[in-house]
Amino acid sequence: MKLKFLGTGTSQGVPVIGCTCEVCTSENPKDKRLRSSVMVTTEENKKILIDCGPDFRQQMLSNNEHTVDIALITHEHNDHVIGLDDMRPLIFKSGKDVPLYCYHRVAYEIKNRFPYAFADVRYPGAPAFELHEIENKPFQVLDTEITPVEVIHYKITVFGYKFKKLAYITDAGFISETEKEKLKNLDVLILNCIRKFDPHPAHFILPDVIRLFEELQPKKLFLTHISHHLGLHDIEDKQLPPGIHLAYDGLELNF
Repeated sequence: MKLKFLGTGTSQGVPVIGCTCEVCTSENPKDKRLRSSVMVTTEENKKILIDCGPDFRQQMLSNNEHTVDIALITHEHNDHVIGLDDMRPLIFKSGKDVPLYCYHRVAYEIKNRFPYAFADVRYPGAPAFELHEIENKPFQVLDTEITPVEVIHYKITVFGYKFKKLAYITDAGFISETEKEKLKNLDVLILNCIRKFDPHPAHFILPDVIRLFEELQPKKLFLTHISHHLGLHDIEDKQLPPGIHLAYDGLELNF
């Protein structure tokens, strides 16, 4: 299997509109971050998208991706769901509704934001989704076992997802001891890290991530959901402890 980072930025993306800091004006492609999303390719070459934000169209085109077999949604914030309408060309081409897997609460929000996709009589050109409400327990889809990992993002629960010995977690500020058990003995752990300093009410910052790395001891840890406050990629990546790396858009991992 493999995982490709389609986007590694926060809800504002990097560069941030109107910002002239050294990160936002950097010419290094690794400092340009679309909203966070990944594509997992299974051993049978099926495509599992995790989150579908406002940059979905651009991400698919830039990465030469043509299909989405299913989508896993972490939570209902717009930077993770608002691109769902842009799945229309894939739906038209396949002639099938795209299966979405998410919390009951998230399914409710998706129906509210895209009511035309769930109308009894849809107008021509509307997207179509097949909603699957999941709980915090492993499930099987596309011959792949997926284990949700429940984390806390400010005051809401968010799902991360684990495949084999890789786990992807975005928009987390707290992980319970019970859920940490799912994250031990991993080859790859991917965690959100919004900035280096100043505690955030909803996201991990760098000291939090380093503590989790030391506690959980994955072989490798990659940071995602990165803001311009974390610093320049080429400088900050070299200063991280061994085993911790900054992810960047287009990075591909085999697992």
